Amino acid sequence: MRSLSECGEVDIDTLIQAIEHLQEQNRQLTERVDTLEDDLEQTHDKLEGLETEKATLQETNDCLHDQLDDCEQETTRLDALTDAARKRSGVNKQRIEELQARELEKGAHLHTETVDHHEIAVDGDHLERITKADGHTYYRLPESDDPLDRGGNVALAHGDLLPIQQLARMDEEMLRSTANALPTRLAAKLWKARTDSSIGDNPWESGCKGTKEYVKASDLKHWIRRQEPGTSETYAKKLVSRTIDAVLDLSKHRVAVRKRTERKNGLEYTERRLVLPADAEIPGEISNSSEPDQSPETAGVHGHP
Repeated sequence: MRSLSECGEVDIDTLIQAIEHLQEQNRQLTERVDTLEDDLEQTHDKLEGLETEKATLQETNDCLHDQLDDCEQETTRLDALTDAARKRSGVNKQRIEELQARELEKGAHLHTETVDHHEIAVDGDHLERITKADGHTYYRLPESDDPLDRGGNVALAHGDLLPIQQLARMDEEMLRSTANALPTRLAAKLWKARTDSSIGDNPWESGCKGTKEYVKASDLKHWIRRQEPGTSETYAKKLVSRTIDAVLDLSKHRVAVRKRTERKNGLEYTERRLVLPADAEIPGEISNSSEPDQSPETAGVHGHP
């Protein structure tokens, strides 16, 4: 058996270990309590923040409600004003249409953008849409002349023109995007040089005895080289033939190719000429050997269904 002293020493060691264990547990619990207190404090701070945010949101919501009420009142006011303006404009539109109808029946030509041809009531219920020399479109009663002669003479609609006339009206950029072939572009420029004095470089010459105008192949070659700088003489000769062919095709053979004997330095040679006959029917141009063209076709006739 162990002695009493031995038993006492074992009890003291156990007691010490137990105390140390309890101290460790107490330290851990203390730390846990501190952590919980920190968490609780943070939770309180969050709750206070949420309360503050809730109060702010409530205040903003109240302001938005007030603004919504103001907007609804303003919308109601504007709707009332709009209705009143619509009624007044409807009455004014009727008055304008009555005045326009009277003016049209007197022979007036009115800009298309100012006329509601679906609503205006005129004698015969038909309006004619025309394009004048000023480039603007007008409505009129069919075949009625403008007593004030505004906007110049009636111009042909685009579709009434020959293809070469349509191309000749285009600017350089549009012509390039429309016509890929160089001879086609040269043909359009050649025609424009004949009809537009502002071009300056015009190879056409006035003719006689059934010929209105003509251009010599040799002059056309030099003209092409001026239009296309850097073009060789050999290539220019080829372009002369191709350009003449393009003019014939695009003018629907209103022009012709004729050969004529020329004399230079005592020598005779035959040269081609691109000829515009005096009696050629060119839309918008007056024939030298006949009465003036009939009134050009208009862009369209509009009437009530």
